[in-house]
Amino acid sequence: MTPVVESASLRFAEDVRHGLTSAPKSLPSKYFYDALGSMLFEAICLLPEYYLTRAEAEIFNTHADAIVDAARPDRLIELGSGSAMKTRILLDAVLRRRSHLEYVAIDISQSALESTAKALESEYPGLTVRRYHNDYLEGLTRLAKDSTARSSPGLPSTPDGRALALFLGSNIGNFEPAQARAFLQSIRAVLKPGDRLLLGTDLKKDATILEAAYDDALGVTAAFNLNLLARINRELAGDIAVRSFRHVAIYNEAAGRVEMHLQSRSRQTFTIGAIGLEVRMAEEETIHTESSHKFSPDEIAELARSADLAFETMWTDSARRFACSLLRVA
Repeated sequence: MTPVVESASLRFAEDVRHGLTSAPKSLPSKYFYDALGSMLFEAICLLPEYYLTRAEAEIFNTHADAIVDAARPDRLIELGSGSAMKTRILLDAVLRRRSHLEYVAIDISQSALESTAKALESEYPGLTVRRYHNDYLEGLTRLAKDSTARSSPGLPSTPDGRALALFLGSNIGNFEPAQARAFLQSIRAVLKPGDRLLLGTDLKKDATILEAAYDDALGVTAAFNLNLLARINRELAGDIAVRSFRHVAIYNEAAGRVEMHLQSRSRQTFTIGAIGLEVRMAEEETIHTESSHKFSPDEIAELARSADLAFETMWTDSARRFACSLLRVA
């Protein structure tokens, strides 16, 4: 595992350098999810303001059998597996229909990946878990290589069967539109004709509801955002005064997205020792850390078509706050 950790640390350092020397400044949202960040996100999912997890779980609780009957998977591939709490609902539905299933988990958080894999293997005797400690694209690349190797002449045959890929939690909303299309094309590239993708998307709604979901009264989301600065201090020898920043979340209606920023409370300078970088910030200058795009049903269908995926059907929660769409590789 050491080469992976070293490679991940180097990538983190380079992405921090690039983001903090850009104009405007930014940091990739995938770096939220170290061990502490993953725990904070689990807490966010329990907050009354953060409806997304409950809405998606309602869809699974109501429609899991319909989803599984439509996809008929021999294996599940999940990008950003996290604690796999919602995924267990699908696993239960699949394993009511068959005795064995392969679950492929891809996650950037090694601690979350290992704890989830061990828990699932203990809970489901018929489940085989394959782990990929990578970000989404690296994990997909490794999965594609491993699938090719498993089907190579001269090796024991290990048919993968029909796959159902899961990209849940509205994580597709973290991509800009062109990036979202390219990412879905990357998922499609590792799937076969007849495989499916279940895509979770947050639906457009009133700005007050959206902003509250990303700026809760307890300040858990603020801590989640600010932890990115603390991570830079911990892992890259930074001397950032974390309390000199505030968490900001706004809904940009024109762009159809909630934006999260870290805003400097005053004019300041800090250094990041591991990369020899000095960063100057003006008062109220921000570091953009995340965009979360919201969709209409028509926009979801158009996104699928743009990535050469066939839109099959959509399920929503009872309040129509969230959607899970089944897309097919033709």
